[in-house]
Amino acid sequence: MNENIDKKLVGYITASYPENNFTVDLALSMKEAGVDSLELGIPFSDPVADGPVIEKANLLALNNGFKLNDLFEVSSKIAPHMDTLWMGYMNPFYRYGIEKFLQKADEYGITGTIIPDLPFEMAGSLTPLYEKYNKANISFVAPTDSDERIKEIITDSKKFIYMVAYAGITGSGQSEDLSTIISNVRKYTNTPLYIGFGVDENTCKEKSQGVDGVIVGSTFVKHIIDDSLSYNEKITKISAIAKEIKEKINE
Repeated sequence: MNENIDKKLVGYITASYPENNFTVDLALSMKEAGVDSLELGIPFSDPVADGPVIEKANLLALNNGFKLNDLFEVSSKIAPHMDTLWMGYMNPFYRYGIEKFLQKADEYGITGTIIPDLPFEMAGSLTPLYEKYNKANISFVAPTDSDERIKEIITDSKKFIYMVAYAGITGSGQSEDLSTIISNVRKYTNTPLYIGFGVDENTCKEKSQGVDGVIVGSTFVKHIIDDSLSYNEKITKISAIAKEIKEKINE
C-alpha cells in the first residue's frame, strides 16, 4: 500500500430513523464532511453482528414503522450523489429475494451489499447474480481466520475487504495480530482493506495504520438516537466527527 494514497472513510447509518428526510440530509452532509462511502443499514430485529447502539437504532426504526420501501426511497435520493452500499442481515434479503434486491440496487445506483451473517460458502453461490448486476458483495476477514481461509475468502473480493478487529485484541497484541492478518491479505489481493470495529475519532489514526480505510458506525449512530439533540444538531455533530476522522486518518 502507498501511504500517500488517500485513506477512505466508510460511514454507517441506520436507514430511515428518525425519518426518511433526515437520513437523506444526514448522508449528504456526511459526504460533504469527507465520508467516501455510505453503509445504509437496513433495520432488522436481530442484528447479531452489531453492538447495543446500532441494535437500538434498528429497533427504534422498526418500531417507527420502517418498511423496505423506505430504504428504496432514501436510496434513490442518496446514491446518485455518493457511493452507497446496503448493509443488512440475510433474513430481509432472503425474504424479499436476492435478485429482486439486486435489481433495486441497480435501479437506484447502489454499488454493493454488506451481509455479515451470510456464510462465505453461500455467498459464493450468489456470485453469478452479483456479477449479472455488477454489484459487490463485501468479503469479511477476521484475525482468527487462517492463512488458507483468508486466501479462499478474498480471492474474488470486490470493492473493499471488511476486516473485523475483535474487542479482545488490545495493546501490543492487537498490533501484532492485525499486522499478521494485514500481510496475509496483501499476499493474495490488491483489493483495498478497511478496518471496522471500535473506530471513532480517538482510535481512528491508530487503527488506520497499514490499511486503506476505516469503517465507522456506532460513533455516528449514537448521536442519531440521542433525543436530546435536534435534527440539525445531530447532523452537525455527526458531520464534524466524520470530518475529524477523515483528517486524522490522512495526517
